[in-house]
Amino acid sequence: MFSYLRNLFFEALTRVICHWLEISTDNVNLFSYNSLRSATRSFHPSNRIGGGGFGVVYKGVLRDGTPVAIKCLSAESEQGTDEFVTEIRMISTIKHPNLVELVGCCVEENNRILVYEFMENNSISTALLGSKGKHVAMDWPTRAAICLGTASGLAFLHEEAEPHIVHRDIKASNVLLDGNLQPKIGDFGLAKLFPDNVTHLSTRVAGTMGYLAPEYALLGQLTKKADVYSFGVLILEIISGRSSSKAAFGEDLLVLVEWTWKLWKEERLLDIVDPRLTEYPETEAIRFMKVALFCTQAAANQRPNMKQVVKMLSKDVNLNEKALTEPGIYKSQTSKHFGGGASSDETSSSQNNKGKQSLNTPANSTILGSVDSMTQMLPR
Repeated sequence: MFSYLRNLFFEALTRVICHWLEISTDNVNLFSYNSLRSATRSFHPSNRIGGGGFGVVYKGVLRDGTPVAIKCLSAESEQGTDEFVTEIRMISTIKHPNLVELVGCCVEENNRILVYEFMENNSISTALLGSKGKHVAMDWPTRAAICLGTASGLAFLHEEAEPHIVHRDIKASNVLLDGNLQPKIGDFGLAKLFPDNVTHLSTRVAGTMGYLAPEYALLGQLTKKADVYSFGVLILEIISGRSSSKAAFGEDLLVLVEWTWKLWKEERLLDIVDPRLTEYPETEAIRFMKVALFCTQAAANQRPNMKQVVKMLSKDVNLNEKALTEPGIYKSQTSKHFGGGASSDETSSSQNNKGKQSLNTPANSTILGSVDSMTQMLPR
């Protein structure tokens, strides 16, 4: 009886706190701290499956046997609390096969905890780009499906969610993989709502080094095309099996996007393909890499939108290379490595270091009006 009354008390208290934080609990399950502590065996280190700047993620099993991922945000971090509120506001009301489902949350005393569906194969970062002991074997059809599924999830956020959502932190560690290696975009803590009548937002730069669109990183100008740029980098990582911010290529230590552009100019694009891919359709692989180059062009208005990207990845088309312009590269002048050699999980802060940063953009650019200007349908 005491336990039942205690749970009622904390559920009521949680609703009060959520109301104070302006969070709707209509679509979110409310968990007590004790129930989540029990689900993780007192947050035992052996259940830890990930972590970032603002929290640690544990695998847990609820009382009904449901496996979940439990993200405990730092109580001392004001930004962690902001991410907690943003995450719930963003994804508690939207559903898509390629978005991670938020199961519920806990707001009890100083605890801010998010509960997600459990993804058996962790993330692209762990399964494909991580240490050898954790690698998951992925053939070409699997990698192509991951690219297309992620693109579909992003297209939904940009065009179908109301209001539209810009993720701001698309990267390998934020695309999770279920038991069938189906991709699901997660971690909406940095996301921004993007109403129809807004063309861009001027905002503090937040995201991860190695994935930042140059106009956003340097000027703080956020549009949906910033996500498109990050997705282009992600395609190259999936195909190459190498991290954009941990690997450097050639004598000049080029970043992944630069290296891909160089190989395209030299008609050697297949050199970027992961050597673990012993069999793959060369024409399709080249098309995917060209799509990545279209996504990472320096001028934001040159990049396709995500609906166009889905078409370019899913249809058998020839890409119009005459419309392709040089990628924009944002990097630190203090290091030859992209982002000063930061790890793929290092998050950039505000624009305080503008004097140390450079932006590489082409001299000329032309606006791409539609997907037809980028593609030419192949004859059947």
